[in-house]
Amino acid sequence: MRLAMVAGEASGDLLAGLLLGGLRQRWPELQSMGIGGPQMAAQGFRAWWPSDKLAVRGYVEVLRHYRELAAIRRVTAERVLDERPDGFVGVDAPDFNLGLEARLRAGGIRSIHFVCPSIWAWRGGRVKKLHRSCDHVLCLFPFEPPLLQAHGVPATYVGHPLADAIPLQAPRVAARQALGLLESDTVVAVLPGSRRSEIAYNAPSFLRAAALMHGRRPELRFVLPLAPGLRPLLEPLLALHGPGLPIVLTDGGSHAALAACDLTLIASGTATLEAALFRRPMVIGYRMHPISWQIMKRMGYQPWVGLPNILCREFVVPELLQQACTPQALADEAMAWLDAPARSAALQRRFEELHHQLRQDTARTATDAIAQALAA
Repeated sequence: MRLAMVAGEASGDLLAGLLLGGLRQRWPELQSMGIGGPQMAAQGFRAWWPSDKLAVRGYVEVLRHYRELAAIRRVTAERVLDERPDGFVGVDAPDFNLGLEARLRAGGIRSIHFVCPSIWAWRGGRVKKLHRSCDHVLCLFPFEPPLLQAHGVPATYVGHPLADAIPLQAPRVAARQALGLLESDTVVAVLPGSRRSEIAYNAPSFLRAAALMHGRRPELRFVLPLAPGLRPLLEPLLALHGPGLPIVLTDGGSHAALAACDLTLIASGTATLEAALFRRPMVIGYRMHPISWQIMKRMGYQPWVGLPNILCREFVVPELLQQACTPQALADEAMAWLDAPARSAALQRRFEELHHQLRQDTARTATDAIAQALAA
């Protein structure tokens, strides 16, 4: 079995790496190639470009990189069509992958999209593009297949691979020991994002919020995991906005940080679902270029942005977006969690229910769906 795959940024690489584990169990001699990161490489994936090449979010930011991204997509399509694998799996990154999938499908390559775009939250018109581009969509959430099938798009609910990968009981003690933290410490994980633009827009507010929290409670300890290559960008910001802050910087290791912490300040995205699966109270914050924000704000269909709130259908955790994402507001909401243990315990019970719902042995279920789609 030979499969081409494209995963964008750290979250897509993580999802694709977990999927590849299931694919290799089905097809031990699997050959996989395309665009991916270290999690995929660990499963024998051959990368033509690293996944962080696609780690761009926001309309203005994409425009700055448009020529490079368009060239990568064109060359990727040509190479896949030349090598003629048994199929193509696009992992998330819909703005990049759907156009690529449409071209490959037109060229006779069966195309499967893993992670339904959030058409239920914004840009619902993309369902038409899914219909043109994909032979099958693998959905992470149970409400998505009926929505797609109503528009003629074949789809399967496979659960979320993170729900399988993250243990039902987080290894809190071991994670703290690995990070040099004490069992008695109150620990805050700071996750401003995995993209360069997210570090630039979110990290200053997050770090200043951490400094405010430390000023109120000097015993607090902080941990900040960094995506590959972002340490040189983050360290000057830390020196400017959080001098003297008792913070552990790690290269990677977001799961260890979430397992170890009592609370997280976190950027909107897949990481918020990871935090929910670790059953951690959180404050979601996010900033982006003002023009990108104005465009995206008008496209939203729901009052929520964070995945935990979307899945629970209510504001179970606070969201502070754009102008509301100030250091003071972040610090106030974070301290409110620390001051309300009963509220935190109720949230953790809600997240436990969510964990069981999403735990569907995704690698096996998705592999079965891929095998059926390729044989159709």
